[in-house]
Amino acid sequence: MAKVIMVQGTMSGAGKSLLTAGLLAVFRQDGYRVAPFKSQNMALNSFITKDGLEMGRAQVMQAQAAGIEPDVCMNPILLKPTGNFGSQVIVNGEVLGNMSAKDYFAYKVNLVDDIKKAFRKLNDMVDIIVIEGAGSPAEINLKENDIVNMGVAKMFNAPVLLAGDIDRGGVFAQLLGTLMLLTEEEKQRVKGLVINKFRGDKTILDPGIEMIEQMGGKPVVGVVPFMDIRIDDEDSQSELLTDKEEELIDIAVIKLPRISNFTDFSAFECMKDVSVRYITKVSQIRNADMIIIPGSKNTIHDMMWLSENGLADAIKEFSEHSPVFGICGGYQMLGKSITDSLGVECKGQTDGLGLLDMTTTLLNIKTRKQVSTRFGKVEGIFSELSEMNVTGYEIHMGDTKTDEKKLLEQGGSFNSNVYGSYVHGIFDEDGIASVIVRALAKKKNVTISGEIMNDYNKFKTSQYDILADNIRKYMDMKMIYEMLSEADV
Repeated sequence: MAKVIMVQGTMSGAGKSLLTAGLLAVFRQDGYRVAPFKSQNMALNSFITKDGLEMGRAQVMQAQAAGIEPDVCMNPILLKPTGNFGSQVIVNGEVLGNMSAKDYFAYKVNLVDDIKKAFRKLNDMVDIIVIEGAGSPAEINLKENDIVNMGVAKMFNAPVLLAGDIDRGGVFAQLLGTLMLLTEEEKQRVKGLVINKFRGDKTILDPGIEMIEQMGGKPVVGVVPFMDIRIDDEDSQSELLTDKEEELIDIAVIKLPRISNFTDFSAFECMKDVSVRYITKVSQIRNADMIIIPGSKNTIHDMMWLSENGLADAIKEFSEHSPVFGICGGYQMLGKSITDSLGVECKGQTDGLGLLDMTTTLLNIKTRKQVSTRFGKVEGIFSELSEMNVTGYEIHMGDTKTDEKKLLEQGGSFNSNVYGSYVHGIFDEDGIASVIVRALAKKKNVTISGEIMNDYNKFKTSQYDILADNIRKYMDMKMIYEMLSEADV
């Protein structure tokens, strides 16, 4: 039987995902078989497993930290927001349907058996399971029939670490206020507090730690610093999604209102002399060397948004002299039209950018598959991509008909400066991002300083090692192992 521990937070964005990944990396280094678990995740960043099932990207990242193949049992329920009031509900990797928030709140008790079944599968595979909560356990309006925070801790008898975000301020109020809103039984499950994202001299913090331990009756088991590491962040409100200062090579990603899978561009984020800026206005294009249009959870609405704010015309003008790359929903937008006669996302039709001779029809069957292919004979600025291997995955509701040249042997099109594909992770395979950056540098007649990263997967592994080193250094692992020894699934 696996031992179990759970990381909960005082709010969304407190750093639960990263702390969970760090603990998994430490346990793995210590010789244990480990796995992540999050009963319910709400995110537009998703992944397709080898068996064609859909799960949240955060648990994929955590599985990588654990050194284990991602499995949908690590995230049995995934909610993908479709608007302000509802989500597409995915259970065990399959689409259950769209539900309003109110309907899902009433329905979720029916998913308890799915959660238990997924957990039991993990329990048979590993020695330690690290569970991640969602949001805050103190959301008192949502506590009834909870299936993601204290409800899960009780379900699997998990000791809880409660993490607060000092970078946002008010961390002592966060932690104490959360404890105050827990029932006595829930409070007993909290075995330690973690102050996360700390900057500065810890000795200044020590008096506050002493007071919070006295007032809350819980030990502070870690003060974890703000870590400058590059690991995929699932939160669509991530600090990464901003308009940054331009570097030597500048890539502008359109920050669509319903942007999904922005982790597709992580390989560029990690490269020296390269800026990845997320933009929403024409003026922000500035001196960009390439524009990327990312995936979208509602392609028609986001295409209409591009047209309404002038970005559509700006992208078309940009493509006359510099490359534009579309991924998934962004690929669909490059064509002549997008039609949704079934109301899959929003019933209707809209013109695309018209940069590729293709049309897309949205279907009520979701394509979900991993892809292993290679580039065809690519022309234009990215000709050196020709015949390079590509791995990734497709996840979309659209059927696209194109008369353009094939970008990949399995899907994708290009014409002149315009390139597009359904494959998420297309830039991750070793060498692809570096070929693109070198091509942009050559066009601009500039020289990249230092060595360009070619092995992105090796780089990610190094980041997990740095994460583990920080967890060991700044958290009381002896106390955490004692919590594990007391846990009994």
